[in-house]
Amino acid sequence: MQHLKLFVTGHKGFETLLFHELRQIASSSGAVLTKVYGGVQISAGIESVYQICLHSRLANRVFCELAEARVENEVQLYQAIYQIDWESHLNARDSIAVSATSSRSKLNHGQFVALKSKDAIVDRFRDNCGSRPVVEKNQPDIQVHVNIHHNQASISLDLSGESLHRRGYRLEHSGAPLKEHLAAALLTQAGWCKPDSNVSRLVDPMCGSGTFAIEAAMMAANIAPGLERRYFGFNKWLFHNPDLWQDCVDQARQAVDMNPDAKIYASDYDASALEIARANAKRAGVENIIEFSHQQVADLDLVATQGDTLVICNPPYGHRLQGGQDLGQLYSDIGACLQHLAPAKLAIISANPDLLHRLKLKRISRKDVKNGPLDCLFAIFETAGEDAGAELASSSPRIADEVAIPLRNRLTKNARHIQRWANKNGVSCYRIYDADLPEFAFALDRYQSEIAPEVEWFHLQEYQAPTSIETDKAEYRIRIAADVVKDLFSIPDDQLFCKIRSRQRGSGQYQKQDHRGEFYQVREGAASLLVNLSDYLDSGLFLDHRITRERVYHQAHEKSVLNLFCYTAAVGVQAALGGASTVMNVDLSATYLKWAHENFLLNQLDDETRYQFLRADIVELLKNPDSFSIPRNFDLIFLDPPSFSNSSKMQQTLDIQRDHEDLIKQAMKLLAPDGLLLFSTNRRGFKLADEIQQSCEARDISHATLPEDFKRNPKIHRCWELRYKD
Repeated sequence: MQHLKLFVTGHKGFETLLFHELRQIASSSGAVLTKVYGGVQISAGIESVYQICLHSRLANRVFCELAEARVENEVQLYQAIYQIDWESHLNARDSIAVSATSSRSKLNHGQFVALKSKDAIVDRFRDNCGSRPVVEKNQPDIQVHVNIHHNQASISLDLSGESLHRRGYRLEHSGAPLKEHLAAALLTQAGWCKPDSNVSRLVDPMCGSGTFAIEAAMMAANIAPGLERRYFGFNKWLFHNPDLWQDCVDQARQAVDMNPDAKIYASDYDASALEIARANAKRAGVENIIEFSHQQVADLDLVATQGDTLVICNPPYGHRLQGGQDLGQLYSDIGACLQHLAPAKLAIISANPDLLHRLKLKRISRKDVKNGPLDCLFAIFETAGEDAGAELASSSPRIADEVAIPLRNRLTKNARHIQRWANKNGVSCYRIYDADLPEFAFALDRYQSEIAPEVEWFHLQEYQAPTSIETDKAEYRIRIAADVVKDLFSIPDDQLFCKIRSRQRGSGQYQKQDHRGEFYQVREGAASLLVNLSDYLDSGLFLDHRITRERVYHQAHEKSVLNLFCYTAAVGVQAALGGASTVMNVDLSATYLKWAHENFLLNQLDDETRYQFLRADIVELLKNPDSFSIPRNFDLIFLDPPSFSNSSKMQQTLDIQRDHEDLIKQAMKLLAPDGLLLFSTNRRGFKLADEIQQSCEARDISHATLPEDFKRNPKIHRCWELRYKD
């Protein structure tokens, strides 16, 4: 087994930090790494396993995948586990433990999956060896983990044995401490021990059991976090190489530097907590690197130092502290503490983010973090001393402009209302603002990540300013708008995407605005969908058609669906998930058809006999359906053409007001006798032709398909249900 297929997990939300750490750890071994949701996939040899278990401060588990299999019932699961060559991994009399997780699968009970998997392993040994492994839940010789997602099982060995956050030094604690790998991730996020950092001193004024200070000291002294652990999941693994492992341990010991340049201070008002912290530091071997002191945050007194100071803390949560001290006052004391340590930076994980304003500091970043069951915010602030207040005021001059005040007020009001509605109705992507104020002509949409729900992106689309407004003034106002959005929603630059929206024609009609090729996964109803917020004028998901797509989902059951001008096929996906018998998606753009296909695959809609994608000029297709082998009996047709198009790929221009009558009549010829055609357009001032209203049973559903977040702009789209007249 030269190359192992590894999956390394860490604290949720820190996959990027974990990826960079593991890449550095395994850089010399030829490992191939890929960041995925929940962790990092690695193809590497056994030495990389040893190095990760020894040196990773951010990892939680190291899984080695033995097999993958499609399992939809207990028989398939049993067979998949039984056929693995377990005799090459453990001896018949070794002890084992089996754990399991399952999501979105027919086998949805983890304990049942674990039990059946254990039975398969035991039965194989009994059949082939005449004896069987024993089950031992506490530090077994071999740990097996089975993960089933969308009926796809991954069977792995847990080579970490137990969570790598258990360094072994923390035998007791005070209160509810951070796990060691989360503390290390937060220190890394804050820039501690970063090679190009000027931070030379770390202070934890509420150290509790000392986790931040101890992890910081181990990082500064280059002490491998797994160096003193005696139990790993590979200890009794038959592929284990004890000599190679010992070489890795010896190298790690030789790399320790017990005289680092960094200075680390830990204090707490609770004397008993300090004693616990000192004992933990001694077990970690860093008691001489940390200076402990018994003092209140407000009384913190440290000598001046060369370089910057990083203050990091995990304040208590609740409303009042012991002795009746107000928690809000504690936050004020933390802010004051930072001022007299300047130049300094504060990194704080808080379960009371509504109190962060009491710090009176300039926030430079934020990140949503789970600390056990608690939803917390990890925020980083900075100060430059006594002039910090003036610096903060001058750092965003455009936000201070009085013209920004009404925009901020409107955005605040809209966001409060729309967010309540969205939370109540399970909507994660919605419009917040749409040119509500004439001087700020832009639309603002919010998208939430389905993979990491704590992550959100904002999509600001500027409408082209009227010629009566000077270009410089228009550009200045959109910069104000961008600054207000970032400040109001507390988001960094990389979570706001700005676009200029104008009517595009000819070769510019489908031109990219950027070339990042970065897609984000969002959720709408039953569907997972991909959006691209950087490269195109639109994101790939028209939010104003949310209700229309929901209607398609409910109407498509056991029906054949034709999705014309399908774009990224969000409508087609909803139809398929709603139980459509077939879905044909048609568009002229190869780019959008590829995107559409990826949306289908993302939802496990991979039956090529039911879900088809056709690249065609739809105007020509409707004129000559036989030449495209298009059937004429679709139960449901969705027709949502662009308002205007003169793409060079089309044989003629398209103007929806001029051409919609012919399009609808030709599309109706492909409709089954009792079928339904949904026609929609975003053309302002559009009027449905009288001939269509006379020849078809036409029902205007524009108002019924207008979502709550678009009601400020009721003319955003028009939509009709069209049927044959009886």
